[in-house]
Amino acid sequence: MSIDTRRAINYEQESRVYECCMMANKEKIQQYEHFLNNILKQDLKEELERRDKLYEEIANYSQLKQTIDCIIQTASVEGLRTQVDLGSNFYVQAHISDVSYIYLNVGLGIHLELTLEEALSFINKRMNILNEKVTCSNKKSAKIKGDIRYVYELLRQLQGLC
Repeated sequence: MSIDTRRAINYEQESRVYECCMMANKEKIQQYEHFLNNILKQDLKEELERRDKLYEEIANYSQLKQTIDCIIQTASVEGLRTQVDLGSNFYVQAHISDVSYIYLNVGLGIHLELTLEEALSFINKRMNILNEKVTCSNKKSAKIKGDIRYVYELLRQLQGLC
C-alpha cells in the first residue's frame, strides 16, 4: 500500500470514530438536557413552592402572635370590639365578651380552645418547627441548584467536544 492509501484509510477511520463520538455526545447531551429541564428544574420549583408555603404559614402565626399580644395588653372587663370579614371584604362589627380564650387551628382541621398564654406557647413551638423546616428546605434547594450548575458544566464540556 502506498502512503497516500494509508493516509486515506486512517482519515476514514478517524472520521468514523469522530462521527461515533459526536453521536454518543449528542445522545448524552439530550439525556442531560432532559434531566436538567424535566427533573432538576421541576424539583427546584416544587421545593421553592414548599418553602414559600412555609414562609406564608410563619407569617400567619407571627400575625396571630402579635394580635394575641395586643389583646393581652389591652384586656378589659368589657371585652373586645372588632370587625369580622364575612367574605369579599364585607366587614361587620363584632363584640367579644370573653377574650381569655381563643380557638386555634392546630392542624388537620382540629380547633382547640386555649388560653392566650397557651396559644402563645403553641405558636412559639410551631414557629420553631416551621423555621427548622425552612432551613431544611433551603438546604435542599441549594443542593438542587448545585446539581443544576453541575449539569450545565457537563453540558458545556460535552458541547465543547463536538
